[in-house]
Amino acid sequence: MTDNQTTFLAKSEVKANDLEHKRKLAFNIQKYADTVVKGKQQFSNLDLARRRAKNVKWDAIENLDKYLIEFEKNFTARGGKVIWAEDAKEALEAVLQICQAKQARRVVKSKSMVTEEIHLNDYLAEHGIESVETDLGEYIQQLDGEAPYHIVTPAMHKSKEDVAKLFHNKLGVPPNLSPSELTQIARRNLREKYISSEVGITGGNFLIADTGAVCVTENEGNGRLSTAFPKTHIAIVGIEKMLPALEDLQTFWPLLATYGTGQNVTVYNTIFTGPRQPGETDGPEEMYVILLDNGRTNLLQTPEVRESMYCIRCGSCLNACPVYKNIGGHAYGATYSGPIGSVITPHLKGMEEYKHLSYASSLCGNCTEVCPVKINIHEMLLENRHIARRQDLNERSEDFGWKLWKRAMLSRTLMNSAPAGMKNMLVNKVFKKSWGEHRGKLNFAKKSFNQLWKEKA
Repeated sequence: MTDNQTTFLAKSEVKANDLEHKRKLAFNIQKYADTVVKGKQQFSNLDLARRRAKNVKWDAIENLDKYLIEFEKNFTARGGKVIWAEDAKEALEAVLQICQAKQARRVVKSKSMVTEEIHLNDYLAEHGIESVETDLGEYIQQLDGEAPYHIVTPAMHKSKEDVAKLFHNKLGVPPNLSPSELTQIARRNLREKYISSEVGITGGNFLIADTGAVCVTENEGNGRLSTAFPKTHIAIVGIEKMLPALEDLQTFWPLLATYGTGQNVTVYNTIFTGPRQPGETDGPEEMYVILLDNGRTNLLQTPEVRESMYCIRCGSCLNACPVYKNIGGHAYGATYSGPIGSVITPHLKGMEEYKHLSYASSLCGNCTEVCPVKINIHEMLLENRHIARRQDLNERSEDFGWKLWKRAMLSRTLMNSAPAGMKNMLVNKVFKKSWGEHRGKLNFAKKSFNQLWKEKA
């Protein structure tokens, strides 16, 4: 058992038995679920929109090499600069080089999971550069010294009372402030950061090949402020975010908004096509796009899970997953949690170290059901298990146990030959830690259904 798996099991056990944590999570997820029902009403044919979106992403990923080159050509034609980063190290070094060239001592950052993936904040801090999170949820998490809890809602596990207490402890403001008062405090603190930062950093929800554009969607305006005031804008975007054409946004932006937050469309939707052009009144003087691989080509070259690259990071599969609802986001020990995170993380960070995430699923299929682009998530979780087995990454005891189980399940004679007492001992004692600690004891019937059926015949 790897250290990551041991940590995952330990954290999961704590959170699964933390009733207050589960209460907060259930409350916030239910609010999300209620709004999504309303958001879906904007579609006259939701299934058709989802199928069209999946077809577009299929085209984008199957022809990704062509579209990446097209994007670079169109983006650089308007004065933008493209940097190709094979891994996190190359991306971090590129950002640092730009910041040092601009003599930046502070950067403002709009919410970006890919910068969490490469641990940008910690890296810049090591080199004397302050990185300020400007999304309210990320700002809360940064104050608390925690990683984001959820792909879309970074502080989903916190109540308004938790946030008020945090602000009181970290910022010295009065305790028990209302959410609107807390928001105003964050707003005042961040406004000064925008105008004093030399560099603004964002992620990107979509890349547009035929326009050479980076698209950012948000609800707070912090993304626009992070790119309007600083003279330099750096967008760090995973290569899988590609869309072939600008017109594809009319499908993807409403789907992302509906499945992500329950809105018809998010409040701020911005298309960046490069630095400020002659005659324009705002925008950065320089704009860089860092195209990040960091393991994504592992997904691309694995046909069984390539479809996971269609993900638009709406977070709907997390909110639907019974496992996530019980253990929360931090237990996964990875940037991307929940079902989709359990699919991609083993390929991004190593199958041997993270294969256990693919077992953190009931395979109920609810994640697949709610995915706006119809990704077969639960089937790919099963494929990851197959891949781990083919790579001989399982422990010998596990393989031996499954071989015995398979043989028993395929033989009615063997199943009937084991007495009820032996079955009881096997489940309640041998598997006590994995099965019996949090469940009542099992008592197998003395006669199997097969035996009872023969007696009745």
